[in-house]
Amino acid sequence: MRLIPFLFVLTFGIQAMLLNGQTKQIQNAEIRFEFVSKGVEGTISGFESESVIDWEHPENSVFKGRVQSKTLDTNNGLRNWSLRSGKYFDAKDHPYITFESTEVTQDGNQWGVKGNLTIKSTTKSVSVIFKKEDKMLVGTFSLYSIDYGIKIKKQRVDNLVKVWLELGVE
Repeated sequence: MRLIPFLFVLTFGIQAMLLNGQTKQIQNAEIRFEFVSKGVEGTISGFESESVIDWEHPENSVFKGRVQSKTLDTNNGLRNWSLRSGKYFDAKDHPYITFESTEVTQDGNQWGVKGNLTIKSTTKSVSVIFKKEDKMLVGTFSLYSIDYGIKIKKQRVDNLVKVWLELGVE
């Protein structure tokens, strides 16, 4: 009777060791953005991740992380203060911007990651295209800030934001 629990533990222990040998975690990130119609560039930091990247089986990967809204930086103190205020990002009541993947695919060194991006209390689906470069995943995507309740300009098309991600994977 003791053999069955032993085999169960041994089987799952070996699977966990094999899986851990193939998977990696995102250790750091550089996130840059550009508010296109105004030509304003900036960064956001305070990155935390619970991601698990499986190089061998990308479909098993999970991209999950968040950044701190209060770290939004455009190299202009007054503009930063305004963007962090209740009128825009409302960093006090919504301290994090979060992302969690729903699907990960691979085509050569290109990875497609679909997932849910939450800014303030609004969640929308986004798709990020990453290229694997050594121990990095470098990706881009675009969004419209007005879709997340951040209305900088009147017309939706004028609220385009391009985002660049560099994720260090160890």
